[in-house]
Amino acid sequence: MKKTTTYLILLVALFWLSNLPAWAQFAITGKVSEADGGTLPGAAITIEGTYKGTFTDANGVFQLTNLKTGQLSIHVSLLGFETQTQTLDLTQNTNITVTLQKAAIAVDEVVVSATRANQKSAIAYTDVTRRELNKLNLGQDIPQLLNFTPSIVTTSDAGAGVGYTGIRIRGSDATRVNVTLNGIPYNDAESQGTFFVNMPDFASSVSTVQIQRGVGTSTNGAGAFGASVNIQTNKLEEKPYAETNVSAGSFGTRKVNVLVGTGLLNNHFVLDARLSKIHSDGYIDRAFSDLKSFYISGGYYTKKSFFRLNIFSGQEQTYQAWNGVPENLLKTNRTYNSFTYDNQTDNYQQDNYQLITSHELSKNWRANVSFFYTKGKGYYEEFKPADNFSKYGLPNVVIGDSMITKTDLVRRLWLDNDFYGGVFSFDYNSFGKLTANIGGGWNQYTGAHYGEIIWARVSGNANIRDRYYEDNATKRDFNLYAKAFYQFTQGLNGFVDAQIRTIDYSFLGFNSQLQNVQQDAKLTFFNPKAGLTYTINDRSTVYASVGVGQREPNRNDYTQSTPESRPKAEKLIDYEAGYKIQTEKLAFTANAYFMNYRNQLVLSGQLNDVGAANRVNVPNSYRAGLELEAGARLAKSLRWNVNATFSQNKIKNFTEYLDNFDNGQQESRQYNQTDISFSPNVIAGSQLLFTPAKGLELGLLSKYVGKQYLDNTSNESRKLNSYFTNDIRLIYSLKPKFAQEIVFTLLFNNVLNELYESNGYTYAYISEGKVAADNGYYPQAGRNFLAGIRIRF
Repeated sequence: MKKTTTYLILLVALFWLSNLPAWAQFAITGKVSEADGGTLPGAAITIEGTYKGTFTDANGVFQLTNLKTGQLSIHVSLLGFETQTQTLDLTQNTNITVTLQKAAIAVDEVVVSATRANQKSAIAYTDVTRRELNKLNLGQDIPQLLNFTPSIVTTSDAGAGVGYTGIRIRGSDATRVNVTLNGIPYNDAESQGTFFVNMPDFASSVSTVQIQRGVGTSTNGAGAFGASVNIQTNKLEEKPYAETNVSAGSFGTRKVNVLVGTGLLNNHFVLDARLSKIHSDGYIDRAFSDLKSFYISGGYYTKKSFFRLNIFSGQEQTYQAWNGVPENLLKTNRTYNSFTYDNQTDNYQQDNYQLITSHELSKNWRANVSFFYTKGKGYYEEFKPADNFSKYGLPNVVIGDSMITKTDLVRRLWLDNDFYGGVFSFDYNSFGKLTANIGGGWNQYTGAHYGEIIWARVSGNANIRDRYYEDNATKRDFNLYAKAFYQFTQGLNGFVDAQIRTIDYSFLGFNSQLQNVQQDAKLTFFNPKAGLTYTINDRSTVYASVGVGQREPNRNDYTQSTPESRPKAEKLIDYEAGYKIQTEKLAFTANAYFMNYRNQLVLSGQLNDVGAANRVNVPNSYRAGLELEAGARLAKSLRWNVNATFSQNKIKNFTEYLDNFDNGQQESRQYNQTDISFSPNVIAGSQLLFTPAKGLELGLLSKYVGKQYLDNTSNESRKLNSYFTNDIRLIYSLKPKFAQEIVFTLLFNNVLNELYESNGYTYAYISEGKVAADNGYYPQAGRNFLAGIRIRF
C-alpha cells in the first residue's frame, strides 16, 4: 500500500510538472566579457527566484527566452571573477552587455574544480550548498544530512543518526564510494570505507558537497565504483564573524559548537576555527556516542595565489551496537543490545593536516598543489567469555589436577596508521572552445594492526597487554589523469577523461602452504571516460557518456586468502544519458544509467582455501535505472523538491554456499537473475517547503525506500521491508541589530512513528535437513525530535 501510494504521488507530480504553463513573452540576449575585452565562455546566467538559467557559449554569448514581463534580477558568475547582478524591468526583447571583474584575490573553489563535474561533464551529479546543510545540521552525521539527495539510502548503528552511520548510493556501499576533502583522498586505504564518525560535526566546516553518481569524473584516492562525494571545506570569509550552534533532542542528543573567523586581514591573511562537542545516548540500548572535534584553518591570499593550512581532528568513543537485533526480538525489544560489558567501546582519534596551494601561472594556466598527512590511532575493547587460550597463542593453565583451556578475558584490537601524500592539477582555460586539466596524486598508507589482552580471569603466565597478533601493512597509490572539454559547435560540447592508477599493497597473508607470511599485490588500472552534451536551447539539454572504473579488493579479501584463491579486481563500465529542462517555475532532470560489472565482489558463503567465507567474483552483474529529479515553484510561497530512482540490480548467475550442520559439509545452490543485496528497486525523496511569512519556512520531508534483500539470493525470508518516513521541519530566522542572523530550527523526525530497519545481515545454513537463516537487523528510531539555535555575529 505504501509503495503504491508513493508511485501514485510521483506520477501525479510528474504529470503536474509536465503541464506547467509556459510564460512565453520576451527574451534576453547578451554577451559576457572581462575587463580587458576578452569574452568569457561558461559563465552562469541565472534569474533570481526562478529555475531559469543558462551558460555563455564559446563566444561569451547567451540567450534566455520565454520570460514573462516584469522586474527581474540577473546574476552572472564565473569561477575566478566577481559575481555581478543586473536588475531589469522587462517589457520587450532586451540585449545586455555584462563585464566581469577579475576577483581581487584568488578563490578557494579552484582547488576542487579539476575533480568536480560541471554542466559539460555529461554525468549525473548533485551539488549541496552550506545553506542546505545548515537546515539539517543539528548533530547528526554527514550521511544523514545528504539523505534527501537522489539514489541515497542512509543507516545508523545506534539508530539515531549519531555515531557509526552508513551511506549507499545506487546500492553501492561506502567502500565503493570515493570521498575527497578539498580534492584530497579520505577513504581508508585498506578497507576503502569512509568513517564519518572520525569527523564529528565536520559539516559545520563544509562550504559545498558534490555527489557524482556512477563512475563520475577522474578523482584522487579510492576507485569510485558506485559514486563519489567531493567535499570542500575552504571558502574565504572576507569579513570577521563569530557563530555558535546549540541543539538538543531525543535520546539525550546534544551538540554545541563555536566558530570564529578573522576575516581578511591586511588584504592577505585569514584565520578560521571551530570547536565542537556532540553526545547521544542512542536509540539502541547503551549505544552512546561521545564525539569531540576541532577545525582550524589559516590562509594567505594574493590576487593570483593562495596558501591554506587546515588542521582538523576528531575524537570518538562509541558503545558498540554492531551486532544489531535478532529477528525474533524485533517485535518485543527493538532497542536490544547484546553487549553488556560496560566498556565495550570503540575509541579512535584522527588528526588531519592539509597544506593547500593554488597559483595562477598565466591568464590561461593555473597550478594547484596540496600535501596532506592523516594520523589515526585507536582500538575497540570487548569482553570475550570462555575463550580458548590457544586462540591467543597461550598455553593451557594447569591448576592442581585440572587443565584449564578457556578463560574470560578483555581484549583490545588496535589500529595505528599514517596516511600521507600529495595531489596536484594544472588547469587550462583558453577562454574559447577548450578547457583542460592534467592532475593526479601519490599517497602512502602504513598501518599497524595488533591485538592485546588487558585482563583475563585465569591468566597463567600471560602478562597484561600481551600482543597475540601483529600485522603491519603498507599501501601505495598513484594516479595520473587528463581531461579536456571542447566546444564543437554553439550547442555541442564533448569531453574526454583518462586516468592511470597503480596500487602496491604489502600485507601479512597466507601462502600456498597456509603459512602466515608477508604478501604483495600490484595492480594497474586504465580508466577512460568520454561524453557529449548538446544544448537544444536555453531551456533544454541532453547528454550521454560512458566511463570505466576499476578497483582493487579490500584488506580482508587479501589477508584471508592465498595468492591462488585471491579474488580479481572489479571492473565497471558505466553508461549514462540524460535530459535537463529549466523554466521559471520548473527544473527537471531525467538520468538513465546502466552500470555493467565484471567480477563484482559479493558474499556467497563459500569457504576459500584458508577456510574464510570471503567475497568472491561474480562474472556478470549490473545496475540499470532511471533517476528523476525536479524542483518546482507551486506558488509564490510553496516549493517542492522531489526525486525518485527506479532500478533493477541483478546478478546474472549466482551460486550460494550453505554450511550443512548435519554432515559438516557445504552445499551449493544455483540462482539466475537474483537481486544484488541492499539494492532497493525504488528510492524516493521529497521536500515540500512552505514560506508563509518572511524568515519562516515549514517543511515536510519524506523518504521512501523499497524492499532490500540481505543477501544475493532474492529470498523473501532474508530481507529488509520497504519503509516510508516523514519528518517535519520548522525554521525561523531573524536579523536583529546585535547579530547578523539568529536561526531557530525544530525537526520532528519520523512523525508517523514508522517502525523500520535500514540495514541488516543474514547467515543461512542447513540443519535437520532444512534451510534456516539467522537474520540480524538495525532498527532506526521511531518518533523523535531535535531543536537548535544558530547565532551568527
